[in-house]
Amino acid sequence: MRIFDPHIHMTSRTTTDYEAMYDAGVRALVEPAFWLGQPRTSVGSFVDYFDALVGWEPFRAAQFGIRHHCAIALNPKEANDPRCAGILDELPRYLEKDGVVAVGEVGYDAMTPAEDEAFTRQLALAAEHGLPAMVHTPHRDKAAGTRRTLDVVAASKLAPEMVVVDHLNELTVAMVLEAGCWAGFSVYPDTKMDEERMVAILREHGTERIMVNSAADWGRSDPLKTRRTGEAMLAAGFSDTDVDRVLWQNPVAFFAQSGRLDLSSEAAGEGTFEGSFEGNSVLRGVRKED
Repeated sequence: MRIFDPHIHMTSRTTTDYEAMYDAGVRALVEPAFWLGQPRTSVGSFVDYFDALVGWEPFRAAQFGIRHHCAIALNPKEANDPRCAGILDELPRYLEKDGVVAVGEVGYDAMTPAEDEAFTRQLALAAEHGLPAMVHTPHRDKAAGTRRTLDVVAASKLAPEMVVVDHLNELTVAMVLEAGCWAGFSVYPDTKMDEERMVAILREHGTERIMVNSAADWGRSDPLKTRRTGEAMLAAGFSDTDVDRVLWQNPVAFFAQSGRLDLSSEAAGEGTFEGSFEGNSVLRGVRKED
C-alpha cells in the first residue's frame, strides 16, 4: 500500500513517527502551514516557521525515505491577530519556492471579517502563482462555514478543481463535490472523521476527487490513520485499485497541478543519515560503531 498524506503537520511530530509512517507505506506528504498552539507575536516568527517548512523539514523527512512538500499561508485562526497580518505581504516570495505545492491552510475558523479578507487575498495569490489552495473549514457550524467557503471560492479567480476543501463530514461532502472542488477528510481520533465513517462516505460518493489525511499535529492524533483507512476500505470490500486511488493517485493528481510535485527522489537518504542542513543533522551525540 503506497500512501501520500496530503495534510499532516510533521513539525509537531518525531523521527519515530517518520519511521513508523515509512513502514506503513507513506512515501510522500504535504505539510500545510498552521497554528502552532500558542499565538505568534510577530511577522518574524512566521518567517522562521516558513523557512523551516521549505528547508529543514524536507531534509529531515528525506532521511526516512519520505518526500516532503508544503503549503504556505496565514492560517485562519491567526488571521484575526493584527500582529500577524503583515505576513500576507511576505507570502509571494515563498510561493515561488520549490517544494511549495499549494497555498494553505486558508479559509475560516470563526468566520470573521478579518478571515474574509485573508481568505480572499490568499485565493488571489494562489491564482496569480498558479497554485492549488487547501481550505480549512471551521470546526463550529461546519455546514454554514462550508457554504460560505464555496461562495468565496466561486467569486475568486481560482478554478474549483484547484481547491481542496478539507475537514469535511457527512453534511458537507455533497455540496463540495457538486461545486467541482476536491473533498478532503481528516481521520483523527475523537474529533473529525474515523475510518468507519470514511468508508461509508466512500461507498456513497465514490473515490473521485476525494482525499484522506491524518491531519496529525501536536494534539492527540495518529500519523498512521491513512493506513488504517486503507485497511478499513479493503475489509469493507474496496479493491486495491480503489485504495490506491484515494491514498495515492488523488493527492498526486491534485498537487501536480502546482507543477512542482517531485516524487523522483522519495527515498533519498533513506537509512544513511548522511549530510546536514545548515550544520544540523538528525543525529545527536556519538554514533555507535557497527
